[in-house]
Amino acid sequence: MDVHTTYYHATTVDLAPEEAEARVRSLLEEEGFGVLTEIDLAATLKKKLDADVRPYKILGACNPPAAYQALQAEDKIGTMLPCNVIVQAADDGRTEVAAVDPVASMQAVENEALRPIAEEIRERLRRVIDRMG
Repeated sequence: MDVHTTYYHATTVDLAPEEAEARVRSLLEEEGFGVLTEIDLAATLKKKLDADVRPYKILGACNPPAAYQALQAEDKIGTMLPCNVIVQAADDGRTEVAAVDPVASMQAVENEALRPIAEEIRERLRRVIDRMG
C-alpha cells in the first residue's frame, strides 16, 4: 500500500523492521543518498522515559550534490537537512517506510532556486519508497 500525503510518501511492506531498514538503506544508496544520521527512537524513549514503543528509526538521508546546490542557493537550508526517512513497525506485523517530501518542507523558504533541487530529491526519495514493495 503506497501512500502520498502533503508532506511524506510511504509504503508498508511484508518485512521485519531490520530487513526493511537494510533494504531502504540499499535503495537510498542506489539513488545517491548516504545515511548521515540514525535515531533509534524506540531505544531513546526507553532510556529517557522508560517508555515502550514499537520499533521506530529515523534515518537522515543526504544526497551530497543536491545538498551542496541547496546550500549555495540558501545558506540556512541546513536547518532542513538531512531528509528524514522513517522505518517503523506497523500494528499488523508489517513495516512502514516513509520519506519526507522536501518540496512540501521547503515551501516556507522563499527561494525559487531551491524548488528544482527539492523536486529532484522528492523524485529520488519517491522512487526509493516505490521500490520498497
